[in-house]
Amino acid sequence: MTKRNELRKPAKAVAVRMAVPPDAEGFPTPSSWGRAVPLGFDTDWQGKNADAARETEVRLLWTSETLFLRFRAKYRTITVFPDAERNGRRDELWDRDVAEVFLQPDRSNLRRYKEFEVSPNGFWIDLDIAPGEKHDLKSGLRRRVVRDEAQKIWVAELAIPVKCLVARLDPAATWRVNFYRVEGAAEPRFYSAWRPTGTAVPNFHVPEAFGELVFTGDKRGRK
Repeated sequence: MTKRNELRKPAKAVAVRMAVPPDAEGFPTPSSWGRAVPLGFDTDWQGKNADAARETEVRLLWTSETLFLRFRAKYRTITVFPDAERNGRRDELWDRDVAEVFLQPDRSNLRRYKEFEVSPNGFWIDLDIAPGEKHDLKSGLRRRVVRDEAQKIWVAELAIPVKCLVARLDPAATWRVNFYRVEGAAEPRFYSAWRPTGTAVPNFHVPEAFGELVFTGDKRGRK
C-alpha cells in the first residue's frame, strides 16, 4: 500500500502529545511534527474527483494549553484576498483559498462547533457556530504560513488556545472534527473534505459527517 493510500481517510484523527518545547516562535519543531500522525485527503466534498495535485495533509499535536495543527497543501493555483484587518483577520475568508478545521469538543450538542480557517498568505478567521448563529470566537489563535512556489505547496501551522475550546483538555475525551480545503478563483471551485459531507452542492456545515479526534501520548496511540 502506498503512503498516499495510507493517508486517504482513516477512521479517526489523532493528536499526539508534544514531548519537547516549541521553537523560538512558539510552534512545534520539525522533530515534533515528525512524531505526529498524518492524515490526508484529495477528493471533493462528495468523496469524488480525486486530485493528487491538491492533496492536503494534516497533522495535530497537543499540550495542556494548546492544540497545534499543520496543513500541508499542494496546489494548482493560489487565489487570496490582498487585504485584511491589521491582525490578519479577514471576514468571508472562505471566498478565496483556505484550509479549514471544524472542532466539536462537546459531543452532546451536534449543532455547535468551532471553525478555524487560514489562507495561503496567512489571513485567518475563527468562528463559534450554532443553529442560526455565527459569532467571532476571538480565540487568540496564532498562525505561521510558508509557501514553496517551486514545489507548489503551502504549509500553515495553527496554535489554538485550549481555553477557547474547553475549560481543560481531557486526553481521554473524544472530540468530533472535520478538515477542508477550498481552491479556485471562480466556480466551479475545488471544495475538498476529509470526511465527505455528501450534499448536492458544496457545504461543509454538516456536523453529522464529522469524524473523531482522539488524543494520545505517542505516535503508536498510547494514552
